[in-house]
Amino acid sequence: MPVFSYLAYPKPGAKEQLIRDLAALDYCEATPADNAEILILVTDTPDEDQEKALQKKLKKLSSLESLGMTFGHVD
Repeated sequence: MPVFSYLAYPKPGAKEQLIRDLAALDYCEATPADNAEILILVTDTPDEDQEKALQKKLKKLSSLESLGMTFGHVD
């Protein structure tokens, strides 16, 4: 089961929309940072196929500027 964590950077003025967009996706848990306009995103998918599908969905989010991976683990 792949587990990844990221710093998610919203497009300017889109932090709240990004929170909603990520909350609507399966296998995602997003938490706003206390001291910055970024989110901490943790993904936990059941297998590599679901991880690839999730990555495609993340790339299509209009509220997301970029993702910076901070940790990755694949069983």
